[in-house]
Amino acid sequence: MIPLAVPDLSGNEARYLQDCIASTYVSSIGPFVDRFESMISEAAGTGAAVATSSGTAGLHVALVAVGVQHNDLVILPSFTFIASANAIAQCGAEPWLFDVTAESWTLDPDLLRARLETETRAEGAGGIGRIHIPSGKRVAAIMPVHTLGLPADMDAIADIARGFGIPTVADAAPAIGATYKGRPVGQCGANLSVFSFNGNKTVTSGGGGAVIGDDGEALALVRHLSSTARTGAGYDHDRAGFNYRMTNLQAAVGCAQMERLDDLVAAKRRIRRVYEDAFAHLSEVENFPSPDWAESACWFSGVTWHSDADALRAKLREAGVDAKPFWKPVHLQKPYAGSPRTELDVTEDIWRRIVILPCSSNLTDGELARVIDCVAG
Repeated sequence: MIPLAVPDLSGNEARYLQDCIASTYVSSIGPFVDRFESMISEAAGTGAAVATSSGTAGLHVALVAVGVQHNDLVILPSFTFIASANAIAQCGAEPWLFDVTAESWTLDPDLLRARLETETRAEGAGGIGRIHIPSGKRVAAIMPVHTLGLPADMDAIADIARGFGIPTVADAAPAIGATYKGRPVGQCGANLSVFSFNGNKTVTSGGGGAVIGDDGEALALVRHLSSTARTGAGYDHDRAGFNYRMTNLQAAVGCAQMERLDDLVAAKRRIRRVYEDAFAHLSEVENFPSPDWAESACWFSGVTWHSDADALRAKLREAGVDAKPFWKPVHLQKPYAGSPRTELDVTEDIWRRIVILPCSSNLTDGELARVIDCVAG
Protein backbone atom coordinates (compact mmCIF):
# COMPACT_ATOMS: atom_id res chain seq x y z
CA MET A 1 0.00 0.00 0.00
CA ILE A 2 1.34 3.42 -0.94
CA PRO A 3 0.71 5.39 2.28
CA LEU A 4 -1.03 8.74 2.39
CA ALA A 5 1.59 10.76 4.27
CA VAL A 6 4.54 9.44 6.23
CA PRO A 7 7.42 11.46 7.69
CA ASP A 8 10.79 11.73 5.99
CA LEU A 9 13.25 10.99 8.81
CA SER A 10 16.37 10.75 6.68
CA GLY A 11 18.21 13.69 8.24
CA ASN A 12 19.78 14.13 11.67
CA GLU A 13 16.79 12.82 13.64
CA ALA A 14 18.48 9.68 14.98
CA ARG A 15 21.70 11.51 15.88
CA TYR A 16 19.89 14.26 17.74
CA LEU A 17 17.78 11.75 19.64
CA GLN A 18 20.94 9.95 20.70
CA ASP A 19 22.32 13.28 21.89
CA CYS A 20 19.25 13.65 24.12
CA ILE A 21 19.72 10.19 25.58
CA ALA A 22 23.44 10.73 26.19
CA SER A 23 22.80 14.06 27.91
CA THR A 24 19.75 12.73 29.85
CA TYR A 25 17.79 15.82 28.75
CA VAL A 26 14.71 14.00 27.53
CA SER A 27 11.90 15.97 29.15
CA SER A 28 10.73 19.58 28.84
CA ILE A 29 14.11 21.22 29.44
CA GLY A 30 16.99 20.94 27.01
CA PRO A 31 18.89 22.78 24.29
CA PHE A 32 16.85 21.38 21.41
CA VAL A 33 13.67 23.08 22.68
CA ASP A 34 15.32 26.51 22.55
CA ARG A 35 16.84 25.79 19.15
CA PHE A 36 13.56 24.52 17.73
CA GLU A 37 11.71 27.63 18.88
CA SER A 38 14.35 29.83 17.28
CA MET A 39 14.16 27.92 13.99
CA ILE A 40 10.36 28.16 13.95
CA SER A 41 10.25 31.90 14.63
CA GLU A 42 12.86 32.55 11.95
CA ALA A 43 10.95 30.51 9.36
CA ALA A 44 7.64 32.13 10.30
CA GLY A 45 9.04 35.66 10.32
CA THR A 46 8.00 36.34 13.91
CA GLY A 47 9.72 37.68 16.97
CA ALA A 48 9.37 34.50 18.99
CA ALA A 49 7.79 31.06 19.25
CA VAL A 50 6.68 28.91 22.17
CA ALA A 51 6.83 25.16 21.57
CA THR A 52 3.93 23.12 22.95
CA SER A 53 3.06 19.47 23.40
CA SER A 54 0.57 19.52 20.49
CA GLY A 55 -1.05 21.89 18.05
CA THR A 56 -4.35 21.60 19.92
CA ALA A 57 -2.63 22.53 23.17
CA GLY A 58 -1.11 25.51 21.37
CA LEU A 59 -4.51 26.67 20.15
CA HIS A 60 -6.02 26.31 23.62
CA VAL A 61 -3.33 28.27 25.43
CA ALA A 62 -3.25 30.92 22.67
CA LEU A 63 -7.00 31.46 23.02
CA VAL A 64 -6.66 31.79 26.78
CA ALA A 65 -3.80 34.25 26.31
CA VAL A 66 -5.91 36.57 24.12
CA GLY A 67 -8.72 36.52 26.69
CA VAL A 68 -11.20 33.82 25.65
CA GLN A 69 -13.28 32.80 28.67
CA HIS A 70 -16.11 30.54 29.72
CA ASN A 71 -19.38 31.18 27.84
CA ASP A 72 -17.70 33.20 25.05
CA LEU A 73 -18.00 32.62 21.31
CA VAL A 74 -15.07 32.17 18.93
CA ILE A 75 -15.66 32.56 15.19
CA LEU A 76 -14.43 29.48 13.33
CA PRO A 77 -14.93 28.08 9.83
CA SER A 78 -16.91 24.85 10.00
CA PHE A 79 -14.59 23.39 7.38
CA THR A 80 -11.75 22.45 9.71
CA PHE A 81 -10.46 19.53 11.76
CA ILE A 82 -12.38 19.09 14.99
CA ALA A 83 -9.29 19.98 17.05
CA SER A 84 -9.89 23.64 16.21
CA ALA A 85 -13.33 23.50 17.81
CA ASN A 86 -12.07 21.35 20.69
CA ALA A 87 -9.52 23.99 21.65
CA ILE A 88 -12.36 26.51 21.85
CA ALA A 89 -14.42 24.12 23.97
CA GLN A 90 -11.48 23.60 26.32
CA CYS A 91 -11.76 27.30 27.16
CA GLY A 92 -15.40 26.75 28.13
CA ALA A 93 -16.35 28.69 25.01
CA GLU A 94 -18.31 27.71 21.91
CA PRO A 95 -17.57 28.03 18.18
CA TRP A 96 -19.67 30.31 16.00
CA LEU A 97 -19.40 28.41 12.73
CA PHE A 98 -18.89 30.22 9.43
CA ASP A 99 -18.70 29.20 5.79
CA VAL A 100 -15.59 29.32 3.61
CA THR A 101 -15.07 30.64 0.10
CA ALA A 102 -14.97 28.31 -2.89
CA GLU A 103 -11.76 29.94 -4.14
CA SER A 104 -9.76 29.20 -0.98
CA TRP A 105 -11.66 26.83 1.36
CA THR A 106 -10.83 29.36 4.09
CA LEU A 107 -12.93 31.77 6.16
CA ASP A 108 -15.10 34.05 4.02
CA PRO A 109 -14.17 37.68 4.90
CA ASP A 110 -17.30 39.17 3.32
CA LEU A 111 -19.52 36.86 5.34
CA LEU A 112 -17.48 37.63 8.45
CA ARG A 113 -17.97 41.37 8.09
CA ALA A 114 -21.67 41.06 7.23
CA ARG A 115 -22.51 38.88 10.24
CA LEU A 116 -20.51 40.99 12.66
CA GLU A 117 -22.38 44.05 11.39
CA THR A 118 -25.85 42.50 11.53
CA GLU A 119 -25.69 39.93 14.34
CA THR A 120 -23.50 41.63 16.93
CA ARG A 121 -23.53 44.85 18.93
CA ALA A 122 -20.85 46.80 20.74
CA GLU A 123 -19.98 45.35 24.13
CA GLY A 124 -19.63 48.65 25.93
CA ALA A 125 -19.81 52.40 25.56
CA GLY A 126 -16.35 52.47 23.96
CA GLY A 127 -17.44 50.23 21.13
CA ILE A 128 -14.62 47.72 21.69
CA GLY A 129 -15.58 44.05 21.56
CA ARG A 130 -18.87 42.58 20.36
CA ILE A 131 -21.88 40.76 21.76
CA HIS A 132 -23.61 38.12 19.65
CA ILE A 133 -27.20 39.35 19.71
CA PRO A 134 -29.04 35.99 19.34
CA SER A 135 -27.16 34.33 22.20
CA GLY A 136 -26.02 37.28 24.30
CA LYS A 137 -22.49 35.82 24.35
CA ARG A 138 -19.31 37.80 23.87
CA VAL A 139 -17.45 37.26 20.60
CA ALA A 140 -13.99 36.83 22.11
CA ALA A 141 -11.82 35.82 19.14
CA ILE A 142 -11.70 34.92 15.46
CA MET A 143 -9.91 31.73 14.42
CA PRO A 144 -9.20 31.58 10.68
CA VAL A 145 -7.81 28.24 9.49
CA HIS A 146 -5.01 27.95 6.92
CA THR A 147 -6.60 25.00 5.14
CA LEU A 148 -4.14 22.44 3.71
CA GLY A 149 -1.35 24.94 4.39
CA LEU A 150 -2.99 27.73 2.34
CA PRO A 151 -3.18 31.00 4.30
CA ALA A 152 -6.61 32.52 4.63
CA ASP A 153 -7.11 36.03 3.22
CA MET A 154 -5.58 37.51 6.34
CA ASP A 155 -5.30 41.17 5.32
CA ALA A 156 -9.06 41.29 4.96
CA ILE A 157 -9.75 39.19 8.06
CA ALA A 158 -7.27 41.07 10.27
CA ASP A 159 -8.68 44.43 9.13
CA ILE A 160 -12.21 43.30 10.05
CA ALA A 161 -11.02 41.94 13.38
CA ARG A 162 -9.27 45.18 14.30
CA GLY A 163 -12.30 47.22 13.25
CA PHE A 164 -14.54 45.26 15.61
CA GLY A 165 -11.98 45.03 18.42
CA ILE A 166 -11.68 41.23 18.31
CA PRO A 167 -8.33 39.38 18.57
CA THR A 168 -7.33 36.80 15.96
CA VAL A 169 -5.71 33.41 16.61
CA ALA A 170 -4.88 31.64 13.35
CA ASP A 171 -4.95 27.86 13.15
CA ALA A 172 -1.88 27.53 10.94
CA ALA A 173 -1.41 23.84 11.77
CA PRO A 174 0.10 22.67 8.43
CA ALA A 175 1.18 26.05 7.06
CA ILE A 176 4.86 26.34 8.01
CA GLY A 177 6.68 27.30 4.81
CA ALA A 178 3.62 28.97 3.27
CA THR A 179 3.61 32.63 2.25
CA TYR A 180 0.88 35.25 2.08
CA LYS A 181 1.39 38.07 -0.44
CA GLY A 182 5.08 37.26 -0.32
CA ARG A 183 5.25 37.37 3.47
CA PRO A 184 6.00 34.45 5.81
CA VAL A 185 2.88 32.99 7.38
CA GLY A 186 3.66 34.53 10.76
CA GLN A 187 3.41 38.01 9.27
CA CYS A 188 -0.23 37.72 8.18
CA GLY A 189 -1.77 39.97 10.82
CA ALA A 190 -3.01 37.50 13.43
CA ASN A 191 -2.34 38.29 17.07
CA LEU A 192 -1.07 34.74 17.46
CA SER A 193 -0.77 31.77 15.09
CA VAL A 194 -0.32 28.09 15.89
CA PHE A 195 1.56 25.36 14.04
CA SER A 196 1.20 21.59 14.46
CA PHE A 197 4.08 19.13 14.15
CA ASN A 198 2.02 15.94 14.28
CA GLY A 199 3.37 12.83 12.58
CA ASN A 200 1.66 13.45 9.23
CA LYS A 201 2.71 17.10 8.92
CA THR A 202 5.37 18.23 6.45
CA VAL A 203 7.62 19.04 9.40
CA THR A 204 7.08 16.73 12.35
CA SER A 205 8.40 16.37 15.87
CA GLY A 206 6.39 13.19 16.33
CA GLY A 207 3.83 15.30 18.14
CA GLY A 208 3.89 18.91 19.17
CA GLY A 209 3.00 22.43 18.19
CA ALA A 210 4.15 26.02 18.49
CA VAL A 211 2.53 29.38 19.15
CA ILE A 212 4.09 32.21 17.14
CA GLY A 213 3.69 35.97 16.98
CA ASP A 214 5.22 39.38 17.54
CA ASP A 215 3.27 40.28 20.68
CA GLY A 216 5.91 39.69 23.33
CA GLU A 217 3.48 40.10 26.21
CA ALA A 218 1.01 37.57 24.79
CA LEU A 219 3.76 35.06 24.04
CA ALA A 220 5.19 35.48 27.53
CA LEU A 221 1.74 34.64 28.90
CA VAL A 222 1.55 31.60 26.59
CA ARG A 223 4.89 30.39 27.91
CA HIS A 224 3.87 31.00 31.50
CA LEU A 225 0.51 29.25 31.18
CA SER A 226 1.94 26.29 29.28
CA SER A 227 4.51 25.77 32.05
CA THR A 228 1.89 25.31 34.82
CA ALA A 229 1.93 29.08 35.57
CA ARG A 230 4.81 28.53 37.94
CA THR A 231 6.48 31.60 39.47
CA GLY A 232 10.10 31.38 40.52
CA ALA A 233 12.07 28.37 41.69
CA GLY A 234 9.58 27.29 44.35
CA TYR A 235 6.26 25.57 43.88
CA ASP A 236 4.21 28.73 43.62
CA HIS A 237 1.68 29.18 40.83
CA ASP A 238 -0.35 32.31 40.15
CA ARG A 239 -2.97 30.93 37.74
CA ALA A 240 -4.60 27.70 36.72
CA GLY A 241 -1.99 26.77 34.12
CA PHE A 242 -1.34 23.82 31.85
CA ASN A 243 1.48 21.34 31.36
CA TYR A 244 1.77 21.91 27.62
CA ARG A 245 5.55 21.91 27.27
CA MET A 246 7.31 20.20 24.39
CA THR A 247 9.98 17.67 25.36
CA ASN A 248 13.61 17.88 24.33
CA LEU A 249 13.13 14.56 22.52
CA GLN A 250 10.34 15.99 20.38
CA ALA A 251 12.29 19.16 19.71
CA ALA A 252 15.35 17.16 18.66
CA VAL A 253 13.33 15.52 15.89
CA GLY A 254 11.82 18.89 15.04
CA CYS A 255 15.23 20.54 14.70
CA ALA A 256 16.40 17.85 12.28
CA GLN A 257 13.23 18.37 10.26
CA MET A 258 13.54 22.16 10.25
CA GLU A 259 17.04 21.87 8.83
CA ARG A 260 15.36 20.53 5.68
CA LEU A 261 12.25 22.73 5.71
CA ASP A 262 12.79 24.23 2.27
CA ASP A 263 13.38 20.84 0.65
CA LEU A 264 10.39 19.24 2.35
CA VAL A 265 8.02 22.03 1.32
CA ALA A 266 9.44 22.03 -2.21
CA ALA A 267 8.76 18.30 -2.47
CA LYS A 268 5.16 18.81 -1.34
CA ARG A 269 4.65 21.57 -3.90
CA ARG A 270 6.13 19.45 -6.66
CA ILE A 271 3.70 16.62 -5.90
CA ARG A 272 0.80 19.08 -6.09
CA ARG A 273 1.97 20.34 -9.51
CA VAL A 274 2.44 16.83 -10.87
CA TYR A 275 -1.09 15.85 -9.87
CA GLU A 276 -2.55 19.02 -11.35
CA ASP A 277 -0.77 18.50 -14.66
CA ALA A 278 -1.62 14.81 -14.82
CA PHE A 279 -5.34 15.30 -14.19
CA ALA A 280 -5.86 18.46 -16.25
CA HIS A 281 -7.68 16.49 -18.97
CA LEU A 282 -10.16 14.80 -16.61
CA SER A 283 -13.57 16.42 -16.54
CA GLU A 284 -14.33 14.85 -13.15
CA VAL A 285 -11.40 16.65 -11.48
CA GLU A 286 -11.16 20.12 -9.99
CA ASN A 287 -7.85 21.24 -8.51
CA PHE A 288 -7.38 22.25 -4.91
CA PRO A 289 -7.62 26.02 -4.36
CA SER A 290 -4.76 28.29 -5.41
CA PRO A 291 -5.77 31.94 -4.95
CA ASP A 292 -3.28 34.54 -6.14
CA TRP A 293 -2.74 36.00 -2.67
CA ALA A 294 -0.79 33.06 -1.25
CA GLU A 295 1.58 30.19 -1.95
CA SER A 296 0.42 27.13 -0.08
CA ALA A 297 2.72 24.80 1.84
CA CYS A 298 0.72 22.01 0.11
CA TRP A 299 0.50 19.80 3.18
CA PHE A 300 -1.98 17.45 1.50
CA SER A 301 -2.74 17.08 -2.19
CA GLY A 302 -5.41 15.29 -4.15
CA VAL A 303 -8.49 16.00 -6.23
CA THR A 304 -11.96 17.39 -5.89
CA TRP A 305 -13.92 14.64 -7.62
CA HIS A 306 -17.19 15.49 -9.33
CA SER A 307 -18.34 11.88 -9.67
CA ASP A 308 -18.54 9.35 -6.83
CA ALA A 309 -15.66 10.18 -4.49
CA ASP A 310 -16.33 7.13 -2.28
CA ALA A 311 -16.05 4.88 -5.33
CA LEU A 312 -12.76 6.47 -6.35
CA ARG A 313 -11.29 5.98 -2.89
CA ALA A 314 -12.41 2.34 -2.87
CA LYS A 315 -10.90 1.79 -6.31
CA LEU A 316 -7.57 3.24 -5.20
CA ARG A 317 -7.41 1.19 -2.02
CA GLU A 318 -8.12 -1.99 -3.97
CA ALA A 319 -5.13 -1.09 -6.15
CA GLY A 320 -2.87 -0.61 -3.14
CA VAL A 321 -3.06 3.17 -3.01
CA ASP A 322 -4.16 4.83 0.20
CA ALA A 323 -6.79 7.53 -0.34
CA LYS A 324 -8.83 9.30 2.29
CA PRO A 325 -11.68 11.74 2.65
CA PHE A 326 -10.93 15.07 4.24
CA TRP A 327 -12.43 16.86 7.22
CA LYS A 328 -16.04 16.22 8.11
CA PRO A 329 -17.21 19.75 8.98
CA VAL A 330 -17.60 20.79 12.59
CA HIS A 331 -21.33 21.50 12.32
CA LEU A 332 -21.87 17.81 11.49
CA GLN A 333 -19.95 16.65 14.57
CA LYS A 334 -22.05 15.61 17.57
CA PRO A 335 -20.40 17.90 20.17
CA TYR A 336 -21.08 20.99 18.02
CA ALA A 337 -24.41 20.17 16.40
CA GLY A 338 -26.12 22.94 18.35
CA SER A 339 -23.48 25.63 17.85
CA PRO A 340 -24.56 28.87 16.15
CA ARG A 341 -23.75 28.96 12.46
CA THR A 342 -24.13 30.85 9.23
CA GLU A 343 -25.34 29.29 6.02
CA LEU A 344 -22.72 26.73 5.00
CA ASP A 345 -23.34 26.28 1.27
CA VAL A 346 -19.70 26.02 0.18
CA THR A 347 -18.72 23.75 3.06
CA GLU A 348 -21.65 21.44 2.38
CA ASP A 349 -20.75 21.31 -1.31
CA ILE A 350 -17.05 20.53 -1.13
CA TRP A 351 -16.35 18.27 1.81
CA ARG A 352 -17.80 15.04 0.42
CA ARG A 353 -15.99 15.41 -2.91
CA ILE A 354 -12.42 15.76 -1.66
CA VAL A 355 -10.08 12.81 -2.19
CA ILE A 356 -6.67 13.06 -0.52
CA LEU A 357 -3.95 11.22 -2.45
CA PRO A 358 -0.52 10.00 -1.34
CA CYS A 359 1.71 13.02 -0.85
CA SER A 360 4.60 12.07 1.43
CA SER A 361 7.56 14.35 0.80
CA ASN A 362 9.65 11.25 0.01
CA LEU A 363 7.10 9.79 -2.45
CA THR A 364 9.03 8.25 -5.33
CA ASP A 365 8.40 9.02 -9.01
CA GLY A 366 7.31 5.42 -9.49
CA GLU A 367 4.78 5.65 -6.68
CA LEU A 368 3.54 8.97 -8.02
CA ALA A 369 3.06 7.49 -11.49
CA ARG A 370 1.17 4.54 -10.02
CA VAL A 371 -1.24 6.84 -8.16
CA ILE A 372 -1.85 8.85 -11.32
CA ASP A 373 -2.52 5.73 -13.36
CA CYS A 374 -5.02 4.49 -10.78
CA VAL A 375 -6.93 7.78 -10.75
CA ALA A 376 -6.90 8.36 -14.51
CA GLY A 377 -7.33 4.74 -15.59
